[in-house]
Order: sequence, then C-alpha cells, then structure tokens
Amino acid sequence: MGTTTDSPAARHQASELRRRRVGLGVLGAAVLVTAVLSLFVGARALTPGEVWHGLFDPPVADQELTGIRLIVQTVRLPRTVLAVVAGLALGVGGALIQGYTRNPIADTGLLGVNTGASFAVVSAISLLGLTDPFQYVWFAFLGAAVAGVVVFGLSSIGRGAGNPLTLALAGQGVTVFLAAMTTAVALSDKAALNALRFWNAGSVAGVGFGVIWPMTLFVVLGLGLALATLPTLNLLNLGDDVARGLGVNIALMRTVGIAAITLLAGAATAACGPIAFLGLMVAHLARPLTGPDHRWSVPFAGLLGALVLLLCDIVGRLVVRPGELEAGLLVALLGAPFFAAMVWRGRFRTT
Repeated sequence: MGTTTDSPAARHQASELRRRRVGLGVLGAAVLVTAVLSLFVGARALTPGEVWHGLFDPPVADQELTGIRLIVQTVRLPRTVLAVVAGLALGVGGALIQGYTRNPIADTGLLGVNTGASFAVVSAISLLGLTDPFQYVWFAFLGAAVAGVVVFGLSSIGRGAGNPLTLALAGQGVTVFLAAMTTAVALSDKAALNALRFWNAGSVAGVGFGVIWPMTLFVVLGLGLALATLPTLNLLNLGDDVARGLGVNIALMRTVGIAAITLLAGAATAACGPIAFLGLMVAHLARPLTGPDHRWSVPFAGLLGALVLLLCDIVGRLVVRPGELEAGLLVALLGAPFFAAMVWRGRFRTT
C-alpha cells in the first residue's frame, strides 16, 4: 500500500513544482544572456574582446580602446542594467496591481504614477528651471509616489472603501486631472514641453548610474514588500469575506501591496519615463506558465518584464541604425495589439 506522498495528486504537485522551478531558471538565464548581448549591439557593433576590455581592462593611452571603454561603461552597461531593473519592477508591479484589484486589465498606470511623474517633471522644469535629467528624475519619483498615495487615500474613504472598483475609479480620476494639468503646464513652457516629449517616449538610454543605483534601492524595497505579501494575495483573490474569515487583515495587506506597487512603478517611471503595456502584457504571459498562484506568477512576470524590455531596447538600436527607437515605443507597439488580441479572445482572467 503506497503512502500519501505517492498519490497521483502529490506526484502532480511535485511535477508542477519542478516545472515552475525550471521555467524560472530558464527565464533567468534568458535575461542574463540577453543582457550580455545588449553590450555588443548598437550603432557600433563590438567584439567579445572589445566588450571585455571595456568592462575589465584598466585605462590605456590608445584612443580607440578608450572610446570603446566609454561606449561600454557609460552607454551600454547603464542602459542594460536599467532595462533589467525597470523591466523587473514593471513586470512585478503589473502582476501585483492585477491581483490586488482583481482587474485583469489593470496596469501600474492605474494608480496615477505615470501622470504623477509627468506632472512633477514639467513642474520642476517650468517652475524651477531644471534641465538636467539627474535633477528632475527625483521630482518624477516624488510625483509618482504622491499620486499613488492620493489614489489609495481616495479609494480608502467613503462607502466603497477598499473596493477594487473604487481604487480603479479613483486612479482614473486622478490620472485625468493630472494629465490635464501636465498639458496646461507643458503648453505654457517650451522647455518643459520639449523635455516631456522626450521623457514620455519611455527610454532606458541616457541615464547614468548616479540615477540608476538610488532607483534600484527603491525597487529592491518594493520587491521585498511584494514577496512578503504574495501568500496573502492568493487568499485575497478568494474574496474579501473568505480572506477575512481566514484571518487576513485586508486593509493592512492592501496598504502594503499598494505601497510596493507605488515604489516599483514610481522608481521605474522616474528613471525611464512611462512605459505603457509592459506590466499588463507580461502578467498575462506569465499566468499560463504558472497558474493562478501569485507566489510564482509574480516572479515570472518580473523576469518576463526584464526580458521584454531588454529585447525591445536591443531591437530599437538595430532597426534605424545609426539612430535608434526608444524602448517604450516598441513596447507599446507590442502591447497594443496584444491587448486587442486578449480582448478579442476573451482571455482576461486573474485567477
């Protein structure tokens, strides 16, 4: 007579666990390989030896090797790191916001972080005269964070407090208001309008490690909060009454979850500008691979986000050489038909 561990259900569970672990490992390896490839691709193709020199060899007097070193260390390495960090943040944020709102078409922009960051950028340029991205990127993060807090605060008061629909409506209202204010400020200041046009395209280029490392700290904090809430998120998706009956503090968990989403989306948006559809798209790509268990779908979505953003950045450097297309534009070109296809096939599911 076999033990319970030999039952078909136990064997199926063990097989699923192995499949998910292998899938996560394959995705991680794909991100690593793509990140390495990113160092070779650009207006000037580099050989493995040149990339190795640019990364590890000490400075030399040779002018050509010095140029290669500058290309690798100040252009390609920062944008590669930023693509990984921002893609990971937006992927995790997209999966989280869909889980917490139980809304399959929710994206991180639902919390108003994109428009909050945009409004802060144009305000900083117009009112304070800031022109350096290193200066106004901090205002972008502050604007994203404040917008997220305001949306969550509005959704937590009144008769519909804590309801996912209330959160969506509050987010839409704040988004429309901030978008109108952003347009008004930008149209009254030419410098703000020019900066906003470039920043709104969504790009991982032109940002140095002086911005990337501090933003990475916010992303790490957001990831820590997100991972800590994943088991509870599974319970919340059973319904508030069931979760409450199982001892879940719903208000606290939603607060922590929204804080994680705001940190992740705010940091990525501040550094790269708004990148539409990425979180929405990878959350739906991850779910067929993992099922409804957020303990797996959220990490899968994060790695898929990093991979997609890296690939879009690489393709953007190749299609119009020696120029390039911003990664955010290519993500939107992928995301819009993906969204339409999902609507057409009726496959929007969160569980």
